[in-house]
Amino acid sequence: APILVATGLLAARGRPLAAFLLGDEAALHLGVDVRRERGIAVALATLATASAVALAGLVGFVGLVVPHLIRLAVGPDPRAVLPLAALGGALLLLLADTVARTIGIPVGVITALIGAPLLLLLLRRARAGYSL
Repeated sequence: APILVATGLLAARGRPLAAFLLGDEAALHLGVDVRRERGIAVALATLATASAVALAGLVGFVGLVVPHLIRLAVGPDPRAVLPLAALGGALLLLLADTVARTIGIPVGVITALIGAPLLLLLLRRARAGYSL
């Protein structure tokens, strides 16, 4: 239930979250209380993540790479990313579980083989965007 509540509340906050994509100053000019909304978003995302990991174990944590891939595919609008990320994460774990059961190995091995390279790719892309 906490996952559904947190996800629903995050989805209802789509407009302020979308405003954050323009930067803090632009969001402030659009009437978003940046400090308050950021705190709420972090709290809700933390609740959803902690609940998912508590429910599914660390296997589900690898599914958190999916939202980043979805955002790369469909753009940054959280109203599109949130439902697609939920479906994509579920699909990734369903496929990983099916493969793991088929070949008789723990599902964590499959998710690690999928998630670790994707995470490294995302980290590399993010690092390439920064100039040090």
